[in-house]
Parts: sequence; C-alpha cells; structure tokens
Amino acid sequence: MRIIFMGTPDFSVPTLAALHDAGHTIAAVYTQPPRRAGRGKQLQPSPVQKEAEIRGIEVRYPATLKDLDAQAEFAALDADVAIVAAYGLLLPLPILEAPKHGCLNVHASILPHWRGAAPIQRAILAGDHVTGVTIMQMEKGLDTGPMLATARTPIERKTAGELTAELAELGAQLMVGTLIDLDALHPVPQDNAEATYASKIDKSEARIEFHRDAEFIERQVRAFAPAPGAFFEIGQDRYRVLAAEVIGREGMAGTVLDDKLTIACGHGAIRPTLIQRAGKPAMETEALLRGHAIPAGTVLR
Repeated sequence: MRIIFMGTPDFSVPTLAALHDAGHTIAAVYTQPPRRAGRGKQLQPSPVQKEAEIRGIEVRYPATLKDLDAQAEFAALDADVAIVAAYGLLLPLPILEAPKHGCLNVHASILPHWRGAAPIQRAILAGDHVTGVTIMQMEKGLDTGPMLATARTPIERKTAGELTAELAELGAQLMVGTLIDLDALHPVPQDNAEATYASKIDKSEARIEFHRDAEFIERQVRAFAPAPGAFFEIGQDRYRVLAAEVIGREGMAGTVLDDKLTIACGHGAIRPTLIQRAGKPAMETEALLRGHAIPAGTVLR
C-alpha cells in the first residue's frame, strides 16, 4: 500500500519500521519539527525523523496542518491510507479524509478506556491489570473512532517506560496485520458510556504525597519512570524514585523508618530500590546510602 506515516516519539518508530520492512511504500513521513535539547540547546530531530532519514524516506514537519497549502500537499501524495502513531498534532477533517482509506491510529490502550494523551501512565496509576493497543479509524473526535483491531498485555509491575516499549512493538505488528486486507475488516463502534480519559501528565503529579497508600505510591513510581520521575525532597535536595517496593510496616507518613530508606505512607510503607539524587546518576538505594546516609526519623516532603 501507499502510506503516509505520521508520528514523533520513540513509541512511533517500531510501526514505521514494521510498515517499511513489510514492503509498503512510505510516500512521506510527517513528524514534529526539531526541538532544542541538551546542554547546547541544539536542534534535535524527533526519533521518527531519524528513523525515516536512515531509511531514505522523505520527511515533512509542518507547524500546523490547518493551512490550506499544507492540506493540498498532503492530498497530493495520493495515499491509500495514513498511519498515525503519537504524532502530536490535531488532524483537521481535510487531512482525515484525504487518503483513500482515511487515517488509522495506533492508540496505546484498549479503547474506549483511556482516550487521550497519557493512556499508559493513567492505566498504571489506576491499578489496571491489563492494557493493550487499539487500531482505530480516526474521526474528528478525540480517540472516538471505530475500532479495527485490539491486542492485550498484562501490566504486572512494569514501568511506563517498559510498557511503552512493549506496546510500541505490539502496535507495530498489529498494524501490519490490519493492513493485509482493510476491506475485509468490520469496524466496531466504541461505547461512549464506557469511555475514560487519560489527561496529559502534569509534572506536579510526580511529587510523592506520603499520606497516600503505599500501593498507590508504588504505582506512581512506575507510572512516572523513567520520566518525569516520582520524587520527594529533603531540604533543598530532590530525589527521583525510579523503582520501589511495598513494605508491610506502619509509621507517621513521610518518616524514614530505618537505615534502608523504608518510608512510612498513609497505609503501609515503601522502600525505594532505584533512586537518583539531583545532579547525580541513578543508582541502587543501597549504594546511595553508603555515601549519603538518610537516617531513620528524617521527615520527607
């Protein structure tokens, strides 16, 4: 098939690679413009742009698709279908309708649950046992279109980073299979009454509130690992907790209970196992404490 691919972050790359490896013609790749990053604040291309350039595929990064000229250039590609995976721009109706088979989206949840920007993090925070990917026919609403295929995977104790990588691969293979015979598929409308929404993550949500239940805080740690990283502070120092375990102990919430950095919560306690002090590399908690003790009785905030 002749495909326009639209995506930006690492999550999108496996789908682009799988489609290209399956022999489809990628007419063009649309991605977000390069952003300034790193110490030198140099312009950095998106992961999708890097992958497309390695494969010799034309890359476009318009600031908007509302412009009539941009819409005309998109339509002129005469694509059979557009594949969208975490692109980052809203697609106006002329874009959605330009390809022969419209636009198909790889969404990282089992729709209609967790429509929106942060489905992986919200599923972990909510304590869901299972998540997955959905291939959806895009329409004007936010992740409201009919579903073409789904695949599931257990969440278990996976971090958002681990789950993102797993769902990216799962979605790539599911999309390749979906395109084998689009005309034979039977789109299934979503039940709007069952919809839940995955709002964008605010950095303030990453602060650990130790009055919460230890089980919730452990999920918070996994939902925000590797970024932005759930954190607490001691004085002026910030500590990002990248992995933690639940411990069956009680105490005054926010108080360090022992020399292993077991921290009392509203119910139960957590013990960070992988931690990062501001300006330092991430390390096992035991290694951190050997060089930077946090004594029992310390109150965290």
